[in-house]
Amino acid sequence: MVLVLLFSDCTKQENTYIYEVNTQEIAPATARKNKLKTPEQYVAILHVNLFQYPLSANEIYDVSRVLMSIGDKFLAQEVIISNFMETTELAVPTSAEMRANLLPFIDETYERFFIRHPTEVEKEWFVKYVESNPNVTPAMIYMAFALANEYQFY
Repeated sequence: MVLVLLFSDCTKQENTYIYEVNTQEIAPATARKNKLKTPEQYVAILHVNLFQYPLSANEIYDVSRVLMSIGDKFLAQEVIISNFMETTELAVPTSAEMRANLLPFIDETYERFFIRHPTEVEKEWFVKYVESNPNVTPAMIYMAFALANEYQFY
């Protein structure tokens, strides 16, 4: 009996493992932004992002007409943003404030302009860029975000 138990317990059992992978859709953070903003929407949203208060309907209409009257839309947007940047009411932190709180500035800027959180890669690139370019100002960054392709869509 001991021999029977000994031989029956010494057999090697094969373990079968089944690994499954859940499918995951991988798309850029901007993948769902596919509706182009109208000139009125662009101007209204831009003003709120830069000044933290809205324009009147008449002001939106006037500025959007300027956008539509110039053939080169990118140039027209640059001119409008530049004019907005020249005012004293601009809600932009100072360079010292930006550099002292760089990660919160990055998060706030992405949320303000792109209505999303930045990815870790975007944060890392942004930190390295600002740290290696001492002449970069928050106003320059805001202008770049306002001219970004992602900002044109919602």
